[in-house]
Amino acid sequence: MRARRVRDGLKGWGGVGAMAVLCALALACVLLLPLTTGSRGDGSTGLGGPRIAEGTAAADASCTDPEKQTLSPSGADGTTIAKIKARQGEKRKLIVGVDQNSYRWGYRDPNNSGAQLEGFDIDLVHRIAQDILGDPDAVQFKAIPTNQRIPALQKGWVDMVVRTMTINCDRIKQVAFSAPYFKTGQQVLAPASSTIKGYDDTLADKKVCTAASSTANEQLNDDRDSGRIPASVNLDTVVPNQLDCLVRLQLGEVDAVVTDGALAASQAAQDPTVRLKGEPFTTEYYGVAMNKDADDLVRRVNQILVEYRANGWQDSYDRWLSATLGRDAGPSKPPAPVYLRKS
Repeated sequence: MRARRVRDGLKGWGGVGAMAVLCALALACVLLLPLTTGSRGDGSTGLGGPRIAEGTAAADASCTDPEKQTLSPSGADGTTIAKIKARQGEKRKLIVGVDQNSYRWGYRDPNNSGAQLEGFDIDLVHRIAQDILGDPDAVQFKAIPTNQRIPALQKGWVDMVVRTMTINCDRIKQVAFSAPYFKTGQQVLAPASSTIKGYDDTLADKKVCTAASSTANEQLNDDRDSGRIPASVNLDTVVPNQLDCLVRLQLGEVDAVVTDGALAASQAAQDPTVRLKGEPFTTEYYGVAMNKDADDLVRRVNQILVEYRANGWQDSYDRWLSATLGRDAGPSKPPAPVYLRKS
């Protein structure tokens, strides 16, 4: 019975969907940061790397609108950019942490020659590399799981992370963000036949999967404690990489996944047996994450985003996301930036 459920669940995955599962299983073999490998012991299909997680700062009641806590744009070079440009030969590249498993955001399509990384986030990386180094392909991609995005920046393993990363109050204490380049919200993903209707009482007694250090994981725990969702919601399934949740859902090990609606829509496009349930229940913004001390790089990326919003963002959206999110939907326009006036 279980084997049949797995087979039926995977039946709609062809092509890119199957690729996503294979990429998750093979994640430890390709494009990885130089991390020490170790067993997590949780059965995850994600990276079994060191036991480093994003730090979670205490909630700051004074923090509002974290997406507006970024520096004003500037095209000037500074110390951080100078170091990037000083890299010699083949090493003269922008080092960027990305996802290689998120369909239409950052992924490898096995049907394309060479299976290069592509997607909405990848387009933005190429645009940044073009501006800083004069070559859109002057990029060294590093595939990193959800729960190692902040450590990768703090340890200097990457120059930036462009990986559907939500700007929030906890994270802006640990890393710096650009102005937002995409607006989304948390949403429930579940089998089409499920009785789950959304982020409500229909989650009672259900097993819900989230990624470690994700905004979804924090939100669900807070909402269960406060009574916004039933106390019986089982949140024990926490995995290092968001795609792992989709695999768990396909295997029937959980009843639902909670993640960004933009990601969930792409996952639903991979698999016709799952659906978005209900409306988004938060408002969140993706930003390019950088080291806390890289002010010049933050300003430069914000300058690039000014130009990208006017010329490039819409083309990338139409190519990668309009099929799943809609041509005229709310997310189909880049968020308007607001900057700190910090000298």
